[in-house]
Amino acid sequence: MVEDKRTLASTLFDLLNIVFFTLFTISCIFPFYYLFINTISANDLASSGKILLIPREIHFGNYVEVFQLQGLLNATMISILRTVIGTALTVFASAFLGYAFCRLEFWYRKFWYRFVIITMYLNAGLIPWFLTMKELGLLNNFLVYILPTLVGPFYVILFKTYVEQIPPSLEESAQMDGAGYLVRFTQIILPLSMPIVATIAVFASVNQWNSFIDTLFLIRDKDLFTLQFLLYQYLSEVNAIASMLRMDASQASNIDPSKLMSPTSIRMTVTIVVLLPILFVYPFMQRYFVKGIMIGAVKG
Repeated sequence: MVEDKRTLASTLFDLLNIVFFTLFTISCIFPFYYLFINTISANDLASSGKILLIPREIHFGNYVEVFQLQGLLNATMISILRTVIGTALTVFASAFLGYAFCRLEFWYRKFWYRFVIITMYLNAGLIPWFLTMKELGLLNNFLVYILPTLVGPFYVILFKTYVEQIPPSLEESAQMDGAGYLVRFTQIILPLSMPIVATIAVFASVNQWNSFIDTLFLIRDKDLFTLQFLLYQYLSEVNAIASMLRMDASQASNIDPSKLMSPTSIRMTVTIVVLLPILFVYPFMQRYFVKGIMIGAVKG
């Protein structure tokens, strides 16, 4: 009797879990779906809010028009370079520092570890940050996207905690053979730490791809503008851009009025263009992500 009740309760609980997480998943996916169907539907219908679940009068002219906006392709390349180079160097530097803090022979190890961690909580403010970047010669310099984020205190914590769970005997055997710190790190520690490395890479790549504040305050050269900064500009000047594209379209013959870009269609299309690359990162990293964040964040 008790077994039947327990089984029924368990089944009901599983059913409620399935329903809840299905609805939760739909609520997470729907905003992206809504944006996409509005970008491929008739622009006059999208602007009037008539596209809710199913696209109507499908076309892909919005993407053709958006990719013709001045500076977009160059900004895309800058964002890709920034994300790839910045992520690789951030992962390596943060991981190596986290590994160094695990070495007992590190000079004043606890002091320097706490010194790095305390930077997570202290911020000098915008003006000192700007003056520091200026004195370092990073204004209008591509390195401004790389050097200031080279070491992330949070990433150091994750990697240090992960490395502490690797058996010391693996490294000691290499040390006895004469391997130095760099060799042991690159050939032993790093290959064994792929889950946490992938986790840090996801965090760092998302931060690099989404950042635009450094471009806003430190970059004046249009050749160094990032895609996110152009998105910020486009969303600020969306009415002017829509008028410009409409004027260009009006010069063409037999143009379909439903395909003329509106401020709403520009906002949605540019947002999709900016979001898509980073959305593709997660499926490839997902199998490492959960394991890495759990093992790297909890010592046990």
